[in-house]
Amino acid sequence: MSRIGKKPVEIPEGVIITKEGNTLTVKGPKGELKNSFNSDISIEVKKDEVVVTRPDDSKEHRALHGLTRALIQNMVTGVHTSYSKTLDIVGVGYKAEMKGKNLLLNIGYSHPIYFMPSEEITIQAPTQTQIIISGIDKQLVGQVAAKIRSIRKPEPYKGKGIKYSDEQIQRKAGKTAGT
Repeated sequence: MSRIGKKPVEIPEGVIITKEGNTLTVKGPKGELKNSFNSDISIEVKKDEVVVTRPDDSKEHRALHGLTRALIQNMVTGVHTSYSKTLDIVGVGYKAEMKGKNLLLNIGYSHPIYFMPSEEITIQAPTQTQIIISGIDKQLVGQVAAKIRSIRKPEPYKGKGIKYSDEQIQRKAGKTAGT
């Protein structure tokens, strides 16, 4: 049995889960998420928890069992507390600022870069060197953070670029003068 899959998902107060066929809708104080799951995996919504079970021990069903439970947990956590990622900008003259709902990045290119997020995502720039991405969908928050980071990945010599706040950059030694 999957250790993650057999744990029930606890439903906190204020979160309502409805099931129609193999589609689960999760409503909470932060918003609403809807997701369809594989029809082989059975999802049972009880009063204060959601239980995920699989029909047999085939390799595909074992993989889907833990995945389904983790996705449901992410949905419940997202609508209850929401997710956020923090990016740091490192480099002389590199900065970020908000222009309306769009993010303006000046990160060493000859032109400024405007990043326009989708409606479900909230982007904040509390300082010129910090970006906070938040939303209820964990996958979408991570995807937007990765897309912003890919605009100027941190380089290994000076560490300049956009990095996650908890990311450790492996530094390389520069050139040494030959004699």
